[in-house]
Amino acid sequence: MQIWVDADACPTVIKDILYRAAERTKIQLALVANQPLRVPPSPYIRTLRVEQGFDVADNEIVRLVAPGDLVITGDIPLAAEVLAKQGQALNPRGELYRLDTIAQKLTMRDFMDTMRSSGLHTGGPASLSQSDRKAFAAELDTILNRYQRSKPAL
Repeated sequence: MQIWVDADACPTVIKDILYRAAERTKIQLALVANQPLRVPPSPYIRTLRVEQGFDVADNEIVRLVAPGDLVITGDIPLAAEVLAKQGQALNPRGELYRLDTIAQKLTMRDFMDTMRSSGLHTGGPASLSQSDRKAFAAELDTILNRYQRSKPAL
């Protein structure tokens, strides 16, 4: 398993949780962004810088993700593509995207996008709360613990 992060929009507090998890579990963490990122020195943490442009980072993550990998993203279309490649996708609020609900989430996203483009002010997402951070950390721990238990002993 590798963890991929759609890092351009990922909140710093979530990145910090991921850095600690990568160190603790010794799982590779790659942050994909179109700008330079500062990350702690670690053999388990790296950055991958991509060109500027619409969905360039998303497309690179989709290209590199393998079955069983985990992608951290709030981008629903990216999550759908990750699920189609048999990866896992977790948003920064701790919601694990699922195959049985991703189509509904895409439909709602497209509907809201249409509403915004017609001039309706729909507001943005709420700020990341303490309970969101806790939910993210708990779900991440669940995923990583499940992976650690399934690894064959050396």
